[in-house]
Amino acid sequence: MLLKIKLGANIYLKFGKNMSRLIKKTILIPDGVTVLDNEKELNIKGPLGSISLNKLPFIEIEINNNEILVKKINENKQAKMNSGTMWSLISNAIQGATKGFEKILEIEGVGYRAELKDKNLVLYLGFSHPVNMEIPEGINVRVEKNQITVSGINKELVGKFASEIRRLKPPEPYKGKGIHYKGEYILRKAGKKATGSA
Repeated sequence: MLLKIKLGANIYLKFGKNMSRLIKKTILIPDGVTVLDNEKELNIKGPLGSISLNKLPFIEIEINNNEILVKKINENKQAKMNSGTMWSLISNAIQGATKGFEKILEIEGVGYRAELKDKNLVLYLGFSHPVNMEIPEGINVRVEKNQITVSGINKELVGKFASEIRRLKPPEPYKGKGIHYKGEYILRKAGKKATGSA
């Protein structure tokens, strides 16, 4: 059984049997990372920045030396979901504060391109006017030739902004023109063949 938990606008977390196994494991706190447990939130600080996480109900969080253990306080469905969600959020926050996350998108198409202007990403995608996207706080964007790299310490924000860029011009199925993730498989369709007169 697979559950999808909505964390915010267009942000979902999948919860299934694998997640149930994961929450039995402790989360290692690497060197250079500090985790402060307040009553209602966790503050995780690392070399790349800090992230605050609201603690979900029906769970307990134990911090022993350099390990974090997430426990559910009962066996009801919501407690199981919340424990899996919290485990994933803490793990992602630690990774974000130490290594960060990134998504790479590629632009395909004659005349299609992107550039940075101040705190905006400007895309030329064959529309009557360029598309201007304001880069959110906490997100870094780099443009090199036909590649756009979106990075930051918050996995959900990085994924959300990258998906918003891709949504502007999804790859069409004939020539692949548009914006796609690096390494993304695009299902191609055969073009219509011109038929001669009998």
